[in-house]
Amino acid sequence: MPADWTAIEQLPATKLTDLFAADAGRLDSFSLDIAGLHFDWSKTHLTKDAVAAFEALAKAQDLSGKREALFAGKVINTTEGRSVTHVAERGEGNEEDVAKAQALHARMRALIDAIEGEALGPIEHILHVGIGGSALGPNLLVDALGRQSGRYDVAIVSNVDGAALEEVFAKFDPTATLLVIASKTFTTKETMLNAESVLQWMAEGGVEDVYGRVVALTADPDKAIEWGVDETRILPFADSVGGRYSLWSSIGFPAALALGWDDFADLLEGAAEMDRHFKQTALSQNAPALAAFADLYYAQVRHCETRATFAYDERLRLLPSYLQQLEMESNGKGVTIDGEPLTRPSAPITWGGVGTDAQHAVFQLLHQGTHLVPVEFVAVIEPGDTLSEDHHRQLLLNAFAQGAALMAGRDNADKARAYSGDRPSSTILLDTLDARTLGALIAFYEHRTFVSGVLLGINSFDQFGVELGKEMAKAADAGGQEFDVSTTDLIKRAFG
Repeated sequence: MPADWTAIEQLPATKLTDLFAADAGRLDSFSLDIAGLHFDWSKTHLTKDAVAAFEALAKAQDLSGKREALFAGKVINTTEGRSVTHVAERGEGNEEDVAKAQALHARMRALIDAIEGEALGPIEHILHVGIGGSALGPNLLVDALGRQSGRYDVAIVSNVDGAALEEVFAKFDPTATLLVIASKTFTTKETMLNAESVLQWMAEGGVEDVYGRVVALTADPDKAIEWGVDETRILPFADSVGGRYSLWSSIGFPAALALGWDDFADLLEGAAEMDRHFKQTALSQNAPALAAFADLYYAQVRHCETRATFAYDERLRLLPSYLQQLEMESNGKGVTIDGEPLTRPSAPITWGGVGTDAQHAVFQLLHQGTHLVPVEFVAVIEPGDTLSEDHHRQLLLNAFAQGAALMAGRDNADKARAYSGDRPSSTILLDTLDARTLGALIAFYEHRTFVSGVLLGINSFDQFGVELGKEMAKAADAGGQEFDVSTTDLIKRAFG
């Protein structure tokens, strides 16, 4: 039986400025502080009545039971018959899953110690090849936290376009490069082709034993051994850890190596702190739940088709790309867990950018366009640079002012210069950007996505939608795929 959204859909559309005027305690009611992160949803249209309505929906959809099943490592990925155990990588799953994750982490740390001791020879460069979750997570971590580590040069290549690899080849010394291959199945076409090209570059560059400079990150160690990687340099992770949830596992190896193990441990602990908050806190004070309630309100009631995240910190420039996979691959579904058609909007389209650049590119539409787009600002109190403090002051003031302007608007007799206002935004303000706070932030987004999936009645942990195009490309490469006349013409024009 479909969930009853009636109470949510009948919520009054009160203006944001009126909500503040009617409730002097609104800011306190819709802001939280957890794990070095400050959350502010006061400039969204959430109300106490809205939260109560979503709590009723959560009860009807058994969010509490499904949350318990998540942390217990039960089979909640029903379409694939798999448990979901990424929280165990942070020490918050069931005992067996946690013990397995910790053993694999210990194996990873031992290999990192060996590499740091030059057991594989002098290493200066880490070339990580993977795609999707095997690249987006590590890339976010290294870019956000590793800019001044000075330990290794790290390049993460996902695109099968050869230009991406050639750019790295021009910078790296093949005799001082470690190749890291990240693939859950160790059969991903793009990743394996990139890996073969790296081996060829290393061989041509004078490396005698190219396979001796390879580390494999995979849930199928046998495939990696078959490909040629020595078992001692294979770092497995559990098949029950989904790709877009895998940076906590051995997929995070390049970040652990580049940042140092202490930072990787802090990353896990920050995520675990958010896990505990999500698991133990009532929904009305639960950060992932409140964020999901706001997301669902705008998608289901206001019919917003997109949501935008803007990182007002250059170190978090890859966050919007990371969230695109996490949210749209998880909840971009058209059927329920019962296999019935989903009769309401699924995940909104996630997009975003970096402030203040985005203000001069897309904020025209956000302020005056006909689309209502909920906006999320992510900023950091402590600056990430050593320049004049005015740089960071202007950065943060712009972030805060944009949220205020979206809400307040401004009337003008010249309608081209008028701002309608009543446009929602939320803000996430980190005390500082370090491994612990970044871990908590990413775990927050994971649980937020989970809550949305549960309330929509869908499975957030499969991703069959990515397969069809890949299968057709593979068949076309083998000459066994018939296409429409347009696609056939494109192939003929490209390849003759």
